[in-house]
Amino acid sequence: MNRLEAMSTLLAAVDAGSLSAASRKMRVPLATVSRRVSDLEQHLRAQLLVRTSRKLELTDAGRAYVHAIRDVLSSVDEAERAAAGEYAAPRGNISVTAPIVFGRLHVLPAIVAFLDTHPDINIRLMLTDRVTSFSEDQVDVALRIGALPDSGLIALRVGHVRRVVCASPSYLSAHAPVPKHPSELKGHSCIAFEGLTSPTQWTFGKGKTRLSVPVRSRLVVNTAEAAIDAAVAGLGVTRVLSYQVERELRDRTLATILTEFEPEPLPVNLVYPGQGALALKTRVFLDFAAERLRASLDALRNKR
Repeated sequence: MNRLEAMSTLLAAVDAGSLSAASRKMRVPLATVSRRVSDLEQHLRAQLLVRTSRKLELTDAGRAYVHAIRDVLSSVDEAERAAAGEYAAPRGNISVTAPIVFGRLHVLPAIVAFLDTHPDINIRLMLTDRVTSFSEDQVDVALRIGALPDSGLIALRVGHVRRVVCASPSYLSAHAPVPKHPSELKGHSCIAFEGLTSPTQWTFGKGKTRLSVPVRSRLVVNTAEAAIDAAVAGLGVTRVLSYQVERELRDRTLATILTEFEPEPLPVNLVYPGQGALALKTRVFLDFAAERLRASLDALRNKR
């Protein structure tokens, strides 16, 4: 039995939540994953996992063992990185994830510039609006928008984005007067983007001045792009994030309203795992990307 291989398999199963999920993540047969864990239990003469139909549960012995091997495998990983020169020169592969629109508009240009100056580094960029798992999706760095839950992750703040209400000039002209207070939205057709707003109620203001108003959503969509396209077409009023309508506001196909009632801006962070030493390639990328993203978001804010 290869003990390091068995330890890695056990840890993958625990983090993924099941042997089958570990099998998919490691790209090895399920029977191999199960055998490695069983061999490890036989070697230790202790049951580490309780296998149920829904998920894996650690025994007391398994919990203590997993806690210990995390440190062991982290040390081995660091030793291999040092031997490979990852701490002496920035080189190797980095996996980055970001929301689709923000990633295309802001993260991708930073990555292109970074790769141009670091020929020994390769990057896999995964654009998705779902919250990815660092372990299951094998991610090194993630860009997250919004409040962050307490976790073992480290966050590097790069700026903020606003939640804006906007409509096309043609719609606002045809449905004059332009709303001056959130309560006046009740007489307007709204377009709700499910990822950001409720189709029946929108909240405005900050702190004790927060105000929730009912809205009539003529259209409910699950992507910002669809909400923006419908608003540009003159269907009604929509609410999205400021960076998502940067081009439309610049081209004046959309105009913002109710700006004085905007809620607190949402923080934008680069996030990465806090365990173990950070590879030089990742540190160099974080420093480079943070500087570029701060400049990009500052420019966006100044266009307000």
